[in-house]
Parts: sequence; C-alpha cells; structure tokens
Amino acid sequence: MHDTLLRIYAAYTAAVRWAVLLLAGLAGTAVCIMMLITCADVVLRGFGAPLSGALDIVTIAGSVAIGCALPYTTAVKGHVSIEYFFHKLSRKGRIVVDTFSRLIGITLFVFLTQQFVRYGASLRASGLVSPTLQAPLFWMPYLLAVCCGLVSLVILHNMIHPSRKIIEP
Repeated sequence: MHDTLLRIYAAYTAAVRWAVLLLAGLAGTAVCIMMLITCADVVLRGFGAPLSGALDIVTIAGSVAIGCALPYTTAVKGHVSIEYFFHKLSRKGRIVVDTFSRLIGITLFVFLTQQFVRYGASLRASGLVSPTLQAPLFWMPYLLAVCCGLVSLVILHNMIHPSRKIIEP
C-alpha cells in the first residue's frame, strides 16, 4: 500500500512539474512574440506602414507571459520574501508563520482560479473580442485559471516539502 501511494505521489509530482515547465515555455514564447511584434512594428512604422493589431498582440502576449510565469516562479521559490523578520522567529514560530502564509496563498489562488473561470464564462457569453484584430478573448481567463490552480498545487507541495523545490532553476 505504501509503495502504491509513493508511486501515485511521484506521478502527481511529475505531472505538476511537466505542467509548470510547459507553462514556463509558453511564457517564454509569449515574451519572444512581444519582442518580435514590437520590433516589427517599430521598423514598419519607419516605412509608414505600422503593424495592424500590434497592441492587441502585445497585450495578450503580456498577459500570457505574466500568468504562465507564476507557477514556475513559485516552483523555484523565486518570489521576494522578508527573510530578516522570518529568521528572528524561533523554529516553531517559523513553521507556524510559513504554514499560515502558505495556506493563505493556496486560498487566494483557489479563489482566483474560481473567479477567472467565472470571468472566462462571462467573456464567452458576451462574445468580447480584441479591439483591432477582433480575436476572441474568453480563453485568456481560462488560461489564467489554470495558472492560478497550478500555483495552488505548487504551494501545497512546498508546504508539504518545505526544503525541496519541485523544480530547480
């Protein structure tokens, strides 16, 4: 029974790691798209022919980049923290504060996941599109919901295994 649970947990951890790396790759791709579109737009403006929809593309890619980078940043523990005050606490105090802050983080990101799903449904129902390209936008909150849900799972892993990163940078 114990071996089965360990195998299930290893598969779960591998799936979370894979999803985090996939989203990190998507974030990197979005940043590259932002750079390429911005450069192309600047060059084409020099010739009097600006790139139509550049602002739409850069705005969407920026949202994708920020949202998809969150799980990776959380997985490698790359967020800013206040270590000075944290280390002034006793070991027991650090455990309590760390656990409490992680529970708050999980609660926040689960809430955000729910809200993004609701917002995506409302965008889908309204048929909202981007101003210039007329591209549908309902998928963006759904993607951000996936990102926030994955952040919750990463925080849970970090809470259960505080000394082990799910991914090494």
